[in-house]
Amino acid sequence: MHVRSLPSLVIKALRRASGAVTAPRLAVALLAVALPALFLSSVQAAAQPRTQLTAAQAADQVLTWTAGDSMTAYRSTPESATAGPATIVFENSAATGNTTGMTHTLTFDTSTPGYNHDVSVNIIASPFDADGGRHTVQVNLTPGKYRYHCVIPGHGQMVGELVVTEGGGEDTTAPQVSAQVAGDQDADGNYVGAATVTVSASDTESGVNTVEYSLDGGEFAAYSAPLSVNQAGAHTVTFRATDKAGNTSPVGSVKFTVAAPQEEDTTPPEVTGKVTGDQDADGDYVDAATVTVTASDTGSGVDTVEYSLDGQPFAAYTQPLSVNQPGAHTVTFRATDKAGNTSPVGSVEFTVAASQEGDTTPPQVSAQLSGQQDSAGNYVGSATVMISVSDTESGVATVEYSLDGGSYTEYPSPVSVNRAGAHTLSYRATDKAGNTSPVATLRFTVVAPEDDTTLPQVSAALTGTQDWAWNYVGSATVKLTASDVGSGLDTVEYSLDGQPFAAYTQPLSVNQPGAHTLSYRATDKAGNMSVGTAKFMIVEAGGE
Repeated sequence: MHVRSLPSLVIKALRRASGAVTAPRLAVALLAVALPALFLSSVQAAAQPRTQLTAAQAADQVLTWTAGDSMTAYRSTPESATAGPATIVFENSAATGNTTGMTHTLTFDTSTPGYNHDVSVNIIASPFDADGGRHTVQVNLTPGKYRYHCVIPGHGQMVGELVVTEGGGEDTTAPQVSAQVAGDQDADGNYVGAATVTVSASDTESGVNTVEYSLDGGEFAAYSAPLSVNQAGAHTVTFRATDKAGNTSPVGSVKFTVAAPQEEDTTPPEVTGKVTGDQDADGDYVDAATVTVTASDTGSGVDTVEYSLDGQPFAAYTQPLSVNQPGAHTVTFRATDKAGNTSPVGSVEFTVAASQEGDTTPPQVSAQLSGQQDSAGNYVGSATVMISVSDTESGVATVEYSLDGGSYTEYPSPVSVNRAGAHTLSYRATDKAGNTSPVATLRFTVVAPEDDTTLPQVSAALTGTQDWAWNYVGSATVKLTASDVGSGLDTVEYSLDGQPFAAYTQPLSVNQPGAHTLSYRATDKAGNMSVGTAKFMIVEAGGE
């Protein structure tokens, strides 16, 4: 039978968090369902340093990143480095905790303002690639900060910074630290209702390690966000910062007075909006306009400021708004004070015009194939095509593909081709300026899998806190894992306490006290089915 081939699942046994021995009457291993690899093989994009480096030069400074099963954070990263030659190592393998075969990238940001853009690194690593998931590249770092991240969809939280300092000696210079007080002030300069203290610290060598503050002579505490002081009276905030070399700045201080708001405030806040940016001869803003909203209240003080762009719902205003969509726009705004008085809605109108220079560069587009292959390189059961596109100017507007000479169709997600035979997939991309990339193609062959009479492997595992009788306290989490070496998995399903079977997509949490039975089954693409059962007991927290 003709069937699709899904990536095989990797079984991972986990221990109970408490470390206790599994009860004889419930010997079920905890298994995790592996995510399919996003790319067929890893590709290393060479860095583009300013100078050509020898291996001996770069070996003096080795910076290592590692990744594992997480989609939200790298497993380990360097925080700082010294300017000059360096060898970057990125490893995403079983040795670094990747048990699922998940693909990750280490990509240096070359566009976000405020960071160095002189080094271009884009390494794609997978435990199953030709290098076993470990890649190296030589670069030349300059003082400042580099931003790195993973560009694979869904991995956007994998991001960090590398601070590079001048080499040549030990850091003996303390950080620079300062503070600012903000809030609504009365005629005497007192802050009405509350004052907000923002502490800023910088260190150009080893980098800032900690920032601390003390309010009115109290103990120093870690500073993580602006400090709001609403107790009426005179106040003193002292502050200090320590860098990663252990140098601590002199203690600084700010003094201010908070005055209680008027008992009866019936006056709404004052709120204004201002538009700034480069303008052409017609007064239109070229490429983008920035709207800054300012509000003040001399009574109870400003509580909230909100804005609406082009009739959308009002949203909290926290920073100047940048509008870069060409066309006419209206930004409305309002403010509410702590007594509940809301200002009349104000507005600013403006037009954004596209730059006269224009974007004439088409997008960059590429495609990769993945799937199970036979010895001849044919894809068994099915092949999956993933298209990647980027545009550094106006941005990507559309991505399209055509299969075997058919009409072009919008590409929303990876394309799975499971019909046996030779195939050609063409693809292209168009940016927002109307530039279309040259058509590119992939050619591949899909073959039908051999007859499969082998049942899939399927297991269940439970985790959670257990009492002396091996009951789960409060809740239990059930994870299923399945694999099939023949035609490949088709479905994994479960039924809790006799309910109808449902598709299993993620670990199941059960918190209803009492005895439970979880039935589960897996079916491969040839129709072979395996079944299993797990029984467990949940007791209420604090119960006997």
